[in-house]
Amino acid sequence: MTDTSHNNGFTVGSTGILVADLFCGPLDRLPHEGELLAIDALPVTVGGCAANVAISLARQGIHAEVVGSIGRDWAGEVVVSLLEKGGVSCDRIAYHDSLPTSQTVVLLVKGQDRRFLHLFGANAALTVAHMDRDWLRTLDIFYLGGLYVLPGIEMDAFADMLRFCREQGVTTVVDVITPQSVSDFSGLRKILPHVDYFIPNEDEAARMTGHSGVREQIAALQAWGARTLVITQGSKGLTAAQGEQVWRARPFPVDAVDPSGGGDAFAAGLLYGIGSGWALPEMLRYASVLGASATLAVGTTTSVFTRAQAEAYLAEHGFELEEV
Repeated sequence: MTDTSHNNGFTVGSTGILVADLFCGPLDRLPHEGELLAIDALPVTVGGCAANVAISLARQGIHAEVVGSIGRDWAGEVVVSLLEKGGVSCDRIAYHDSLPTSQTVVLLVKGQDRRFLHLFGANAALTVAHMDRDWLRTLDIFYLGGLYVLPGIEMDAFADMLRFCREQGVTTVVDVITPQSVSDFSGLRKILPHVDYFIPNEDEAARMTGHSGVREQIAALQAWGARTLVITQGSKGLTAAQGEQVWRARPFPVDAVDPSGGGDAFAAGLLYGIGSGWALPEMLRYASVLGASATLAVGTTTSVFTRAQAEAYLAEHGFELEEV
């Protein structure tokens, strides 16, 4: 692993959804109708792609600034308080007077996938206009997480903003969330030619392209203009493509407690590698260990490794990455 002790002189703008998360569990089972189950804790934490990525970057010693939209309520106060406690700049968060801060109840049941109850709230008010161009010029990397659950992001305006970032030498990274209510992904053709790194998961790529196979997904997204693609595949690892080169990797073996935030910690590791000037295979190694670390405790960022912890883990454990 490259010595990164001096590679902390870059700034990341982390933009997208901000959420106050309430975690319930892990439970042995859900209660029956009318039954009361006692639990030990109901932690309220900050979540959402923009927050998770920014906090994970701060743990690597990287300056991250968040842009998002919250309400003027207790949940918004929790979001800002925990972001600032995590070392993240909140000066560019927008406050909405009539929409509440987004909230999610996360139900964790042992041996089962997570269940979510979600209030979209003020995330719906985030627009490209919140991403001031004078601010964009100050960044080294721009990240947006949650495309397609941010209805205020208009694709033509977003494409123009991404084009501006490229002109300014700002590297752009875009992640998506694809709810069942969305079926039109034609807007990707407008933005992908201007995105440097696109990082959907396998299920999201299947919905966007109509293809179940990862290689077919890569071909479709590249035909739409994608440059570097990283498709995460859960327990199967990941597949990444840059031009004609394709890599595959298995995930790090860990005893996962809560997979929430794993994808966002992975994104933070990728951003760290971009800012450090690494080649894609080295970025993928670091991103994979950060993603795995996020699953070791309840919460989206509770257990994310610091830079020293990540490097120690990488030194001790092998990571199988092969070009195919």
